[in-house]
Amino acid sequence: MNRRPLRRTAVALLIVAAVLALGACESGAEAGSTAPEAGGPSGPAIVAPGRPGEPAKRVSPEEAARLMPDEKPNGSDFRYVQMMIEHHRQALTMTALAPQRAASPQVKLVAARIAAAQGPEIGAMQGWLKNNGGARPMAGHDHHGMPGMATEAQLAELKAAKGKAFDSLFLKLMITHHQGAVSMAAEALSQGNNVLVEEMANDVIAQQTAEINRMRSL
Repeated sequence: MNRRPLRRTAVALLIVAAVLALGACESGAEAGSTAPEAGGPSGPAIVAPGRPGEPAKRVSPEEAARLMPDEKPNGSDFRYVQMMIEHHRQALTMTALAPQRAASPQVKLVAARIAAAQGPEIGAMQGWLKNNGGARPMAGHDHHGMPGMATEAQLAELKAAKGKAFDSLFLKLMITHHQGAVSMAAEALSQGNNVLVEEMANDVIAQQTAEINRMRSL
């Protein structure tokens, strides 16, 4: 089970406690309160929530900073983002065929919705990479081996199809493509460490699961 949401909740409580403590400190100073004793804490104490069944404790700001979770990106975070950018790009290649080749208005609408969602997601992931030092080498990695990716032969068949044949093949390939993305996102949640990557992965799971159900209904 992913425990990082609980960890971030504890951090949020620490921050709120710090703000309240600082506010109380400032109010005390305005009221003419005395300075802290020599050798005492360098700043206001912060209430840190304890583990389940354990009482909260008061810590210094320095100790609170040390208790903050380390969410520095790890190799799994970089691998997920770099792979998902390529995964999304193939989805855009597939959806770009729909306006001219699909027969069903519903299939065209699904394709437009996918393109509208995944284009900005690529931009967000590219921005994340830039903010974290750029892409990292992934020796021995083949993008075509990612879960759900269509093969070159399948893409060629899709490009040659038209009408109902296109609709059927598009839905089949895109459902598989989305299932692969959900699998990759779930792996990132279990192995990654960065909160922003976690949020992006959760968005992929929510959006693409909804799209899978929508495509299956067609």
